[in-house]
Amino acid sequence: MKLQLALDLVNIPEAIELVSEVQEFVDVVEIGTPVVINEGLRAVKEVKEAFPQLTVLADLKIMDAAGYEVMKASEAGADIITILGAAEDESIKGAVEEAKKQGKEILVDMIAVKDKKARAIELDELGVDYICVHTGYDLQAVGQNSFEDLLTIKSVVKQAKTAIAGGIKLETLPEVIKAQPDLIIVGGGITGKDDKKAAAAEMQNLIKA
Repeated sequence: MKLQLALDLVNIPEAIELVSEVQEFVDVVEIGTPVVINEGLRAVKEVKEAFPQLTVLADLKIMDAAGYEVMKASEAGADIITILGAAEDESIKGAVEEAKKQGKEILVDMIAVKDKKARAIELDELGVDYICVHTGYDLQAVGQNSFEDLLTIKSVVKQAKTAIAGGIKLETLPEVIKAQPDLIIVGGGITGKDDKKAAAAEMQNLIKA
């Protein structure tokens, strides 16, 4: 199990400062969609250059023109690129093909997918690297989480690794760990703390225990 730090509400200098605080306790750094919208793929490039030892994920949430967007994110230094599970199969295929060519990985974000079980089976056959259950910001606000969805997906995938995102905090982490996803994605549970390094260290200890 790996710990991914999601950065959503920072600019590039803030991102670099934040990652330098927690770098020894995280495995993957996610340049979140709001950062990509505000700063462009330059954010991916600069974070990867600053922390070459870390895996960098570009959360593009691709919906179309997948091959091209995966190529551009790869050029910027992304190791993992996200596409939406709601995208067309042709787009998923294009993303997977380009990622393989570039030696990168594809993470499918299942946000807003209604039949997660059926879609997970299809995505697994299309050769994606990760399938991520994700309770979006707007649903977290009404108290939803992804734990059950994770178990559902884990019960059907044969090749893809699994990931979980959305509102994970220190208090809910033990429940997440029990489900054994390959990747645990945490944003505010680390970035919202005064002592970010301690929060990341504590989470990593739980994951590695």
